[in-house]
Amino acid sequence: MEKPDLNRMWETWIRIPTEAIVNHEMRARYTRYLCLLYDIIRFKIYPMISHLKENGIINWYSFLIHGEKGDPNLYFHVRFNLRKDVKDREEVNNFLPDYCEKGKTARCRDVENIENIKGINKFILKNNEIEEAWRILGEQSEWLINMLNIHWENVVIPITQVGQFLHFYLNMTQLQFECPHCRQAFHSGDVIILI
Repeated sequence: MEKPDLNRMWETWIRIPTEAIVNHEMRARYTRYLCLLYDIIRFKIYPMISHLKENGIINWYSFLIHGEKGDPNLYFHVRFNLRKDVKDREEVNNFLPDYCEKGKTARCRDVENIENIKGINKFILKNNEIEEAWRILGEQSEWLINMLNIHWENVVIPITQVGQFLHFYLNMTQLQFECPHCRQAFHSGDVIILI
């Protein structure tokens, strides 16, 4: 994956429709929620990214899940780097599928400080190059897509299977920490603890 050009980074949002899973008991709701997330990655984000890459429109992407102030919904926040300069949202939206929240499409620089990534100290990176950190974040998104896509399309991927792949991912670092934002405990030993 290439480093993004910060002047060509754009973003769009894909809403996570959680209303269909709220009336189940907690564990079943959590399981359905995770399966929904995996399906959105496999059947919406992956096809969109593949189309944009195959047509030479983008050369970098990443995605995370966020909420927004005043909005009860959660969204996949998808960032991507265009190969060519594009000046307006309408032109970018022409590339995007209908399930994207096209009213929220924006050039990243216009809506956030992309010279910094929360929690990442760019001054300890070689050449203080935040673009390299963005590239690595893109590789993490690419890894997740690749991990999900090795499964058959018509199967529900067990949460324990995803957890085991993440266990191997964390095992290489031997990290044990709690995310300061979502309070999820991560452990790189024999188990992943869900709080």
